[in-house]
Amino acid sequence: MISVVVVEDTQIIQDGLVQMINDSEELICLAAYSDCETMLKEVELLKPKVIIMDLGLPGMNGIEGTKAVKKILPETNIVVFTINEESSSVFEALISGACGYLTKTTPPEEIITAIKNASEGGSPMNCDIAKKMVVLLRELDSSKKEKQKILSERENEVLSALSTGKGYKQIADQLFISVHTVRYHIRKIYDKLDVHCQSEAIAIAAKKGLI
Repeated sequence: MISVVVVEDTQIIQDGLVQMINDSEELICLAAYSDCETMLKEVELLKPKVIIMDLGLPGMNGIEGTKAVKKILPETNIVVFTINEESSSVFEALISGACGYLTKTTPPEEIITAIKNASEGGSPMNCDIAKKMVVLLRELDSSKKEKQKILSERENEVLSALSTGKGYKQIADQLFISVHTVRYHIRKIYDKLDVHCQSEAIAIAAKKGLI
């Protein structure tokens, strides 16, 4: 069972997310909050696998909340859930530690799939958000003159697959290797890029022209 926490201040949306999660046989909503401050007091005890995080929250916003959660529970996967599709907000959320980014117009079945994907180490994003990220990352390093070949060919393949939102099992199947080997390559990638999470690795590698 995949444990989920919801942080959303619009009550009708919060109620809908909770109902949707609990209606799924593979998911369970441990708690729902309207602000980050209250959530942060209890999240360490709850230890959710995935957090659905709104950005436009009262008090501490979702980006700051994401940073705070990752300090407490670095293994928890955070999916930003918001109306805001601005590229800068997308990028900032991912750099802060979010693994994925969904808009509030995302269909329920896609939200459920995204939660499952995030729990497996994937980076769920809808098509519009993914396109915006590609454009932004290209703008950050259009020349690629500083490209550094510090990753092996296999590590580049693994990182490229991660950047498309694939989970560990999907990457293993695609590259005909074991999930254990995928995890090994990802640890090496993190070490070489001096990062601590998947979103950081993707952002840094894209900026350096490695993927």
